[in-house]
Amino acid sequence: MSNTFKAAVALAGSKIDIQEFQIPAPKAESGLLKVDITGVCGSDWAYFQNLPKTRGPVILGHEIVGRVQSMGALAARKFGVKEGDLVALEEYLPCGHCHFCRDGDFRLCNATDWRLGGHRYGATGLNVGSGLWGGYSQYMELDINTVFHRVPDGLDPKYAALALPMSNGIEWTYLQGGIGPGQCVVIQGPGQQGLSCVIAAREAGAEKIIVTGLSNPTDQKRLAVAKQLGAHHTLAIGEVDLLETVADWTGGLMADLVIDCASGGTESVVSALQLTRKRGRVILGGLKSAKVPSFDSDMIIARFLTVKGMRGHSFESVEMALQLIAHNRHNVQAMSTHKFGLDQTEFALNTLVGKGAEDAIHMTIDPWA
Repeated sequence: MSNTFKAAVALAGSKIDIQEFQIPAPKAESGLLKVDITGVCGSDWAYFQNLPKTRGPVILGHEIVGRVQSMGALAARKFGVKEGDLVALEEYLPCGHCHFCRDGDFRLCNATDWRLGGHRYGATGLNVGSGLWGGYSQYMELDINTVFHRVPDGLDPKYAALALPMSNGIEWTYLQGGIGPGQCVVIQGPGQQGLSCVIAAREAGAEKIIVTGLSNPTDQKRLAVAKQLGAHHTLAIGEVDLLETVADWTGGLMADLVIDCASGGTESVVSALQLTRKRGRVILGGLKSAKVPSFDSDMIIARFLTVKGMRGHSFESVEMALQLIAHNRHNVQAMSTHKFGLDQTEFALNTLVGKGAEDAIHMTIDPWA
């Protein structure tokens, strides 16, 4: 094995620079991962725009699949995996001893929250430790608090990289949203998160799955994919009356669960409350980066709604996602549409905002291509 390797480094000004790094010296409390492939997440765009300005250069990429190359003595006792194992990583690097970690919900640990100065894979600068915190790289250093999932035998790493977006769909739709047989779900936003929610709803036995999107060409194509994955109805906002159409499709009952996966405008928060039946549930998962004007909290009271802000996934949902992907339930592997080399990382990131490849749903970066 060479002592040097390449990684794509995000710089201020929305630029990617391919740089060469030294393999880090072995340490008792860490390990080394040879990255097979890393998924491109929608949140990578926000990191690309902001983190290089606030934390200096950073190696992005947190939907990481790779093989454990080596482990120090302390790390080996903590990791619970063997050298050579193909693993999928979670982005979280929890402390392991706070209230949330002890309660089994380590995604809420402050140590994992980059907004609070915490560290996580794909969102930690080169100025911290070895700097090898991201998956857009040929190798990564493994922190002692890494959360591992073994990839099922025979599953192509390209598809295993779907584990985190698919786990969000399972978490939001089933584990937190409580969707089940005989129920109706409306999913706002047909991106990879929304499409993952479609698959999760179908797996959970939902009777009616409705997906909404915009009237632009990108969303129109993704709405067609939503139908292929199992959505019963799709509609483009503005082309028909949203509330009247959903009322018609549900016999006036509206939805048991509405999941807002849309990013950007705040209008979908308001419509989520309007689309939900009395005693229904609302999951808010799409970041808006803006306050909702004239927010009507009385609607929540009058309709006896349960509204949850949703953040990431649990260990359980990632395990469930890997099994669903391994068996290609509901043709989930069709969500993996594009694979790029390390030198195409900037192009892939720009694709997230419509400035790159066409018809992309879930993209991956192969650092060895």
